[in-house]
Amino acid sequence: MTAASNGRATLVVAGLSARLMAEAAAREGYDVIALDVFGDVDTRRAARLWQSIGRDDGSLGIDPQRTLEALRAAAADPQVLGWVAGSGFEGQPELLGRGAQLLPLIGTPAETVLRVRDPAGFFGMLDWLGLPHPEVQLDEPDPPLGWLRKEARGTGGWHIRHADDRHPVDATQQPYYQREAAGTPMSALFIANGREARVLGISELIVRPLGAHHPHVYRGAIGPVALPAALAVGLDTTLHTLVAAFGLRGLCSLDFLLDGDHWSLLEINPRPSASVAIHGARTPWMQAHVTACTTGALAEAATTAPPDLAALRGCEIVFARAAVQLTAAQAEALAARDDCHDLPAAGSRHAPGDPLCSVDADGASVAEVRHRLAEKRAALRASLAQT
Repeated sequence: MTAASNGRATLVVAGLSARLMAEAAAREGYDVIALDVFGDVDTRRAARLWQSIGRDDGSLGIDPQRTLEALRAAAADPQVLGWVAGSGFEGQPELLGRGAQLLPLIGTPAETVLRVRDPAGFFGMLDWLGLPHPEVQLDEPDPPLGWLRKEARGTGGWHIRHADDRHPVDATQQPYYQREAAGTPMSALFIANGREARVLGISELIVRPLGAHHPHVYRGAIGPVALPAALAVGLDTTLHTLVAAFGLRGLCSLDFLLDGDHWSLLEINPRPSASVAIHGARTPWMQAHVTACTTGALAEAATTAPPDLAALRGCEIVFARAAVQLTAAQAEALAARDDCHDLPAAGSRHAPGDPLCSVDADGASVAEVRHRLAEKRAALRASLAQT
C-alpha cells in the first residue's frame, strides 16, 4: 500500500458498511481507505482504496483476520491518522482492541465497548444511576410471553427474537431477556469526549418485522424530530451522566422508547450510527468525531442552528425479497436514481433478507416521509422487475 501523493491525511473507515463514513471523510478533505463487507459502488467511489473484510462463508459479518491484515497494511502508510470503527464492531470488542494495537483507533476504546455491551454491567449502571429501562433479566423468563430475547453483540435488530422462539441460544453472543414495552423507537445522535456530550439530533427509527423470526429489524430513520422541552433537558443530562460513567468518545447514539412524556433507555451504540445520514449535513461530522477523540474538543456547530423541523429527511434500507444476482442493467438503473445509495455492483448476489440498497426522502412530517419512502421502495422494486 502506498501513501497518497497529494499530502492529505488519510483516514481508514471500517464496518459492515463503510459508505456513510467514507463519503463524509472524503467530503471533508481526507483521503479514505474503506474496509467493509459490501464494497458498494458509492463506497468505492469515495475511497482511494477499498478492501473486503467480509467472511468467506457468505454471512454478512466481519472477518477478524482480514480486518487485522488490512489495518496492518494501512499502518505502514505514514499519512494514515488512524481508523474509525462503524457498525459490526460492537459485536467484536476484542477485535477492536487488537486492531487498536496495530493502528490508532479513533473512537470509543475497546474496553469501554465491552462495558457498554455487557447486559449485566450496562443495565446495572442504569439502575444505579436511576435511569429508566424496560425490565431485563439474564435467565429465560417463565412464562416467556411478553418478553424478547436479545444478543448484546448483535446489530441492526437481527438478533432480536421473541423469548419463546426456539432458535438456538448462542452463549458467545451474550443473550439476555427484555420485557416488551410500549413506545416509539427513537435515537439520539451525540458526540462525546469521555466527560461530556452534545446532542446532534433526534430521529425516529423505522423498525419493522422481517420474516417470522425477526420482529424488530432496523430499516432506517427519520429526523430531525423535536422532543418536549422537559424531555430534551432530561436527555442532555442523561447523556452527560452516561458519557462520564462509561467514558464514551466520538460519535455515538442512544436508542430509547418514547411513550408520551416518558422514555425508556434501550442501548448505546458506541460508534457512528446510520442516523448521521439525516443529521450530518449540519456539521462536518467526521472531523467532529476525530477532533473529539484526539483533542477532546466538542464541535460548537452541534449546539447552534436549531433544526428545520418543517423539512424532515428519512433514509431506509431496501431488503431483497428473494435471491437475486444483479444484472448490469439493474445496477445501472439503481445508480441512475439520485435518491438511491449503497449501490450494489453488477453481478452482486443477494440472499433473501440481505440489504439491497437504501433510499431517502424528504417531507413536512414523519408520516409524509414514511409514505414517500414506501412509494420509493415500491418504485425501485418495480424498476428492477422491469429492467
